[in-house]
Amino acid sequence: MSDTGFEKQNRNPSEDSMRVREAASRICEWYAASRRVLPWREDPTPYHTWIAEIMLQQTRIEAVIPYYQRFLEELPDIPSLAAVSEDRLLKLWEGLGYYSRARNLKKAAMLLTEKYGGELPASAEELRKLPGIGDYTAGSIASISFGLPEPAVDGNVLRVLSRLLACPDDIAKTAVRRRARARGRRADGRDHGARRNGLPSERRTPLRQLSAADRLPCPPCGGRALLSRQIGCRKTAGRREDGVSPPLR
Repeated sequence: MSDTGFEKQNRNPSEDSMRVREAASRICEWYAASRRVLPWREDPTPYHTWIAEIMLQQTRIEAVIPYYQRFLEELPDIPSLAAVSEDRLLKLWEGLGYYSRARNLKKAAMLLTEKYGGELPASAEELRKLPGIGDYTAGSIASISFGLPEPAVDGNVLRVLSRLLACPDDIAKTAVRRRARARGRRADGRDHGARRNGLPSERRTPLRQLSAADRLPCPPCGGRALLSRQIGCRKTAGRREDGVSPPLR
């Protein structure tokens, strides 16, 4: 086991969890003043969150909004998505690209109609079994729409957590992402059987908005980073002996 990063042997998990919880309160204050009004946030049903998360993959928010609204006007629920013809579905999707996303939506909707009564399951584990739903999307649906303490960790969120915890790990590595998700669950209190503790669903969206805004590839304590301005970060924990902060990858 490495002695650095998310699994550093001499890290104090309680200290890290407390730091994340303290930061969560500050992030929520920032979010209250900076919140973006987005259609899927105004009515975050499991279906709405699912459609939005799939559309937002590799696509900018501004481009997604009109597609999302047209999609829901014609396909307002899982049964209608399951029943739509592929030609019509791809026409609704035209312009978003990555058409396998749309095909997987229909495959998943058909499966949900057959096995789950036309509803998304309130379980990240079950959600991950559906076509086109990976760890991040499952975590988003479970936490945002069902209020479950499931981490939704993508590259942007990892940048925030890395700066917050002064972690120099390479966030492109699968093992690092896996450890970060485990850290997220511990911060949520899941290991102690708690729900809605630490970073519950109402705090996850602010974290994601902050992570999306904080895209500068600067070191953990870079003064230009929005994270540094809003919640601060460790000033010495991530520095090398020569005093230079390690790069955040």
